[in-house]
Amino acid sequence: MADTENLRDSLLFKRKNGYETVSGAEVAEIGEYCEGYKLYLDRGKTEREAAAAAAVMAQAKGFVPFKRGMALKAGDRVFALNHNRAFVAAVIGEESMDNGALIAASHIDSPRLDLKPYPLYEEADMAYFKTHYYGGIRKYQWVTIPLEIHGVVIKKDGETVEVNFGGRDDEPVLVINDLLPHLGRDQGAKPLATAFTGESLNVLVGGMPYNDDGSDKVKLAVMSLLNEKYDICEEDFLSAELSLVPAGKARDVGFDASFIGAYGQDDRVCAYTTLTALLEMTETPKRTCVCILADKEEIGSEGIAGMQSEWYDTFIADLCEATGASLRACYESSACLSADVGAAFDPNFAEVYEKKNSAVVNGGAILMKYTGSGGKGGSNDANPEYIAAIRKSFDENGVLWQMGELGKVDQGGGGTVAKYMAQRNIDTVDIGVPVLSMHAPFEVTAKLDVYMMYKAAKAFFALEK
Repeated sequence: MADTENLRDSLLFKRKNGYETVSGAEVAEIGEYCEGYKLYLDRGKTEREAAAAAAVMAQAKGFVPFKRGMALKAGDRVFALNHNRAFVAAVIGEESMDNGALIAASHIDSPRLDLKPYPLYEEADMAYFKTHYYGGIRKYQWVTIPLEIHGVVIKKDGETVEVNFGGRDDEPVLVINDLLPHLGRDQGAKPLATAFTGESLNVLVGGMPYNDDGSDKVKLAVMSLLNEKYDICEEDFLSAELSLVPAGKARDVGFDASFIGAYGQDDRVCAYTTLTALLEMTETPKRTCVCILADKEEIGSEGIAGMQSEWYDTFIADLCEATGASLRACYESSACLSADVGAAFDPNFAEVYEKKNSAVVNGGAILMKYTGSGGKGGSNDANPEYIAAIRKSFDENGVLWQMGELGKVDQGGGGTVAKYMAQRNIDTVDIGVPVLSMHAPFEVTAKLDVYMMYKAAKAFFALEK
């Protein structure tokens, strides 16, 4: 019997709740680390805010803005912002960048509601904002919840006006109304995906008329308030970037406070963990280490700040030039963690998961060989040689991790920035934190998994060639 048990232990894999394996001291570290993470979530509810918060954190750790042409040597710590909506930081290593870099790439945009170019209108003595949803949302989840508005207005003279309204306890919030159940018979008979339309996600912003005999008196009153507070007129919406996001701060969840509930954890949980792993380096790494926080992943990594942008290649090329290396040679020998969240198995919806290959909460960071949909469509599908090297590094550095897929093969799917990094000829694998209620206004993660993602990023940045 003993021989059989030894054989079982050596040959078979058994899942464990992470709290069965970590020490009491590490449990305390998990709690402390996640307090900083919650603050980052509160400070960065849009990609602009998340990038700005990252820059502040980097400067506090001695990183300096990178300028093309500046001389670089081993140990130097630099960062750059891409149009104030994406961020990259690097610690220059001892070895030539011809030997490759270690790149952790995540994204800081999240599903939300953006204002249309002409958003403000009045109907039935109420003023509303019209919105255009961004990314993959389930529309019903955004109705009747408190909303904040964040963003910038760029006036014709170039002045930037920052807007952040609804987040303070002494401020009103905004909201999208729903139909009362007493009159909702027809609405209730519709499929969930069609009961709410994108054009119906109009945000209530005012109801008090301006003291005037003209038309659109409520709209005028709202615009007057905005002018008083931000010195803008309606035409300034044409060059604005304003988003509606859920109101409220990140909160502990559960009687044991073992979970975190907040908006935007996809993918700011991986942004924060990879960033802090880089910023907290105390010794010069062997290979140059890079942390990328990109924009636009939720809509295909498009645009000037998405992962398909040449800006990221230009930054790495500038580092190579400053250290006498070749970009192509660097990419050929580089490795990347595509750091993005994965789906956590939810027993309330067990029918869409393949339980044996689904990640579980408190199981640690999820390593995902592939993402995509159906027959791995749109996936990177990482090399097993690279996965073996990652496994070895994680195990040697005490990282609790698991393998996982998004769900059943033909149930749906999703993608990450991994394929865009692989297109650069960089060995790439997906890794992230299991998330419950992904893309909802209030997503849930386990604190232990957040911390293990941080440890995974630290182990990656020490990866041997």
